[in-house]
Amino acid sequence: MKPHVVVLGGNFAGLGAAQKIRQFCGDAARITVIDRKDYLLFVPNIPAEVFEGRDPSKTLAMGLRSTLAEDDIEFIQGEVKALDVDAKRVDFVPNERPGAAPESLTYDYVVVAVGNRLAFDKIEGFAEHGHTCTDFYYGNKMRRYLHEEYKGGPIAIGSARFHQGDGTKDIKLYGGHAFPSAEAACEGPPVETMLATATWLKEHGMGGPEKVTVFTPAALIAEDAGEQVVGNLLKIASGMGFNYVNNGKDITRITKDGVELASGQTIEAEMKIIFPDWVPHDFLKGLPISDSEGFVITDTTMRNPKYPNVFAAGDAAAITVPKLGGIGHAEGEIVAKQIAKDLGRMSAAEADKELEPVVYCIGDMGGNQAFYIRSNSWFGGPDQVLKMGHVPFLLKMQYKNLFFKTRGKMPEWGLDASKLLAEKVFAA
Repeated sequence: MKPHVVVLGGNFAGLGAAQKIRQFCGDAARITVIDRKDYLLFVPNIPAEVFEGRDPSKTLAMGLRSTLAEDDIEFIQGEVKALDVDAKRVDFVPNERPGAAPESLTYDYVVVAVGNRLAFDKIEGFAEHGHTCTDFYYGNKMRRYLHEEYKGGPIAIGSARFHQGDGTKDIKLYGGHAFPSAEAACEGPPVETMLATATWLKEHGMGGPEKVTVFTPAALIAEDAGEQVVGNLLKIASGMGFNYVNNGKDITRITKDGVELASGQTIEAEMKIIFPDWVPHDFLKGLPISDSEGFVITDTTMRNPKYPNVFAAGDAAAITVPKLGGIGHAEGEIVAKQIAKDLGRMSAAEADKELEPVVYCIGDMGGNQAFYIRSNSWFGGPDQVLKMGHVPFLLKMQYKNLFFKTRGKMPEWGLDASKLLAEKVFAA
């Protein structure tokens, strides 16, 4: 009887963890992935498709069944309803067709990689007056509005407040640095959308940065990128004519005429592009593995301290702040190495390298330009790098192409090559 590894979630962190578990464990484990959908949603490139007037659902979905089958990984399309960490059981409902009966699955190891709920439903007025580009439905809704209904008025872009929880209070990083606290879940997308919106306005003869206001609940937008990087970004944005509102605290309400903030400020806007709070799935709340909000508590090897057969990777993990794909990818590999160590397929010396989070962010700016950020200073590290130009744009587009071509198995040299090209060879 081979140990059964159940991976909850099949997007970047879940798929990556499952593939790495197979790579490192070989045939020593049986692996099952459960996801509510049967495709991977390639979220980072949705804004680029939207502003180019393309339907992202036609270019940014990768089938999970066939991808996982290449590595003899079982796939179940279902909605996870409960996780019993004492009984080592996952309860789910198959959702290929409505009306399925509840099912259960037992495990030896479980990897929680279900991501989060994007809490648009908590924002008053979003359904009637808000837009976003976080998935295919909302991306296409925003695309149609831009190209068919938008009248050329002011545009507000920003984030609701993030509720981080207490799951990282004992974590120390980079030589003892206390884990930071974030007011927004991830603000690379608002910055990217801000810059791309201004380019779109110019290209369509409807103005430019002066029509765009970007807002944040925090004292500093995208604070996880580091004060030096953000300072340079804000200086560039201010010189271009963007409007900036910080310390907004939270979004109180969205109306036809704008965005009302908890700070008391109101931003006038015809179009409101919103990024919500990221909250854990309901089945994780109140579990002995979860923190005060419902994020899964782990150490820096992605294990839960109380239940060492429970792992988390990606946005569902308390330690994943900001909620960034690059961090989730690194965590999935750590999980796989830990399980391989347990199964005697990898030495402790090789497996026990702890998470050292780095903010990697490449954001489309429109016009075949992009920004590139590599920073660990928010976590106590020494690095803050910002580059802008055509090469980061090429890296962003080619990453997507290579990801689909390799079915998610990015070459080991990919990250180093990107750093070399963006920071050294074609640095601007």
